[in-house]
Amino acid sequence: MAKKRIIKYAVPYLPMIFLAIVLLFAQANLDLSLPDYLSDIVDTGIQQQGIENAVPIGIRESEMHKLELFMTQEEETMIQGNYSLINSTSPNYEEYLEDYPALVNESIFVLSNASKTDIEDLDPVMAELMTVVFSVTQIITNPNITETSGMDLGFDVTSFNNNASAFFIFLEMYVNVSSRAVMRQGIVDNFSALGEMMLNQIAVVAVIAEYEAIGVDVDHIELMFILKSGGIMLLFTLLSVMATITVGFLAARTSAGMARRIRGDVFKQVENFSSTEFDSFSTASLITRSTNDVTQIQMMVFIIVRMVFYAPIMGIGGVIRALDKASSMWWIVGIAVLILVCLILIVFIVAFPKFRIVQKLIDRLNLVSRENLSGMMVIRAFNMQKNEEERFENANRDLTKVSLFINRVMVIMMPMMMLIMNVLTLAIIWYGSHEVGEGTMQVGDMIAFLQYAMQIVMAFLMVTMMFIILPRASVSVERIKEVLNTEPSIKDAQNPKQFASPFEGKIEFRDVSFRYPNAEEDILHNISFTARSGQMTAFIGATGSGKSTIVNLIPRFYEVTNGSILIDDINIQEVTQHDLREKIGYVPQKNTLFSGTIESNLLYANENATQEELKDAITTAQAAEFVFTKEEGMSLAISQGGTNVSGGQKQRLSIARALLEQPPIYIFDDSFSALDFKTDVALRRALKQTTGNSTLLIVTQRVSTVMNAEQIIVLDEGRIIGKGTHEQLLETCETYKEIAVSQLALEDLL
Repeated sequence: MAKKRIIKYAVPYLPMIFLAIVLLFAQANLDLSLPDYLSDIVDTGIQQQGIENAVPIGIRESEMHKLELFMTQEEETMIQGNYSLINSTSPNYEEYLEDYPALVNESIFVLSNASKTDIEDLDPVMAELMTVVFSVTQIITNPNITETSGMDLGFDVTSFNNNASAFFIFLEMYVNVSSRAVMRQGIVDNFSALGEMMLNQIAVVAVIAEYEAIGVDVDHIELMFILKSGGIMLLFTLLSVMATITVGFLAARTSAGMARRIRGDVFKQVENFSSTEFDSFSTASLITRSTNDVTQIQMMVFIIVRMVFYAPIMGIGGVIRALDKASSMWWIVGIAVLILVCLILIVFIVAFPKFRIVQKLIDRLNLVSRENLSGMMVIRAFNMQKNEEERFENANRDLTKVSLFINRVMVIMMPMMMLIMNVLTLAIIWYGSHEVGEGTMQVGDMIAFLQYAMQIVMAFLMVTMMFIILPRASVSVERIKEVLNTEPSIKDAQNPKQFASPFEGKIEFRDVSFRYPNAEEDILHNISFTARSGQMTAFIGATGSGKSTIVNLIPRFYEVTNGSILIDDINIQEVTQHDLREKIGYVPQKNTLFSGTIESNLLYANENATQEELKDAITTAQAAEFVFTKEEGMSLAISQGGTNVSGGQKQRLSIARALLEQPPIYIFDDSFSALDFKTDVALRRALKQTTGNSTLLIVTQRVSTVMNAEQIIVLDEGRIIGKGTHEQLLETCETYKEIAVSQLALEDLL
């Protein structure tokens, strides 16, 4: 049989998983975009008053003329191609006047027809030009700047009497182009040496000064930039929330759907188990595997879809964006990530072996609890409550001890994570503040880098959650696979035969031997007999002689070790288990009633039975006296396991259930032991009339029950030591004679 893999249960949900991954990718990108916009608000919106670049939307003609003094021919051509001169004779003059009040006094160059690419090309050029003109103006109007800044224009600036316009006229008339280019480069180099951001910041200051000169509302620009960036952040946050909710829904649907399918297959597999497989898996273990273990897998699938896919996207994206913001601080994040990985690995190595132990201890706790509840009468009868309390306490203590160890290891993770996050925050602020002071980083970039670092750590926190769930879930996966991959020892033939019609019901054992799984010797030895329809075949013998084992081989609860069992001359291994058991009405040695009513328990055998058939079955089983004398009748409630009816009543209801099926073969496995002799006689007489044409197999310890049987088989230690009628066995079988004399003598005394 091909090994079943848990992963196959995810196949129907692959579209949902794929959609969840797409949404997680979108959510991660939305979340990672927020620090960028926050950085823009701080750096551009607040520090630069909303001015995004060094390309002014408007500049006075006189100022443009100053810029031209330092332009190259190529730069002049490019700038003239993107700016238009506006004066009183220009079309739409009134509209421009509203935006630029300085037009009343002077013509203005207005940025026009400039695409995003054009602005990107203009930005570095205008940054240098605006910085140079602004710096020259500041030096001429305040000569002390030369001393404090260390800049030297190569002229005695004090001779111009703080008149910047005169100095620019002087530059145009008496200083050649190459000398002006040298002056430009010197000023640019001076600011670039102070930091990468300094040149752009000075250029923006120059642009702001020009806007104020031409009457542009800089405060409005600042406000609109902040509102725009904040609005985008709110929109991204809303979209991220929607993605989170959708992914949570998809993860829940996927995990719950997979759990439902796994539970269904586990249940179907257990339904197909024979008694051999139930000897390998305890009932308590199967309950734990069908409930707790499947729940662990469900949680694992949810965590994988919701977090495991998201964490790497968030972590890798955070690293890329953080390095883009401040590549000089990569080592801080690298050290933090390395420590986190080492911490997670240590916890995983220490905790993983304990998870398998936990599941076994849960099995043990369920076993003890189940035995305590099912054996309550015996426990009370022998006053063993204290002993059972100690058994439960020991099982609970062992589980608690291991669970506490795991939780103590896991609980270390959170404070360690918080410590790493706090140290990381301090390191970024300390090192970043020096970068800001040196002009190589802006405040907003430092804040964005800090947020990215926190997002990276949060991604590893999600991975930590995965390492808490996955180890235990992996143990549960193996336990579920053990059940699913256990091949039932009793299987239907590939090309099954069909019973002939009409069905007679003759049962023949041919030299049958049987050994329980892992037993050292056979429990049945060379059993051969024939049970015919319309006759009663009874099995009697000492306890442990193999009576119940023989009748359990007929419905194939176990498979014979040697020999064969035939029904109507067809080997029972050659027909399907369904067809075989459909021909058998079985009343087990341990009667089982299900919670519900008397009627629902009887309909378990034949859901289409009429009320008349139900009453006939109850009457034949001698159950009418306690069913119909009660007000509820067949609607009388039956508690779980039939604990609210007596042993004899439970046996009679089980017999009525088998009779309702009206099969051609009846097996009564010690089903009259709880009945008084009077009820036993009445029941056998009624059965003879009702099942006259059926094959009747009865296992009993009572000679009175089988005295009228057409065939009595006497067993001793798994061997047939006598076979015949009651009269024949009294003469030929000493063991049967001893049983009969002792029991009949006892009955005479009664």
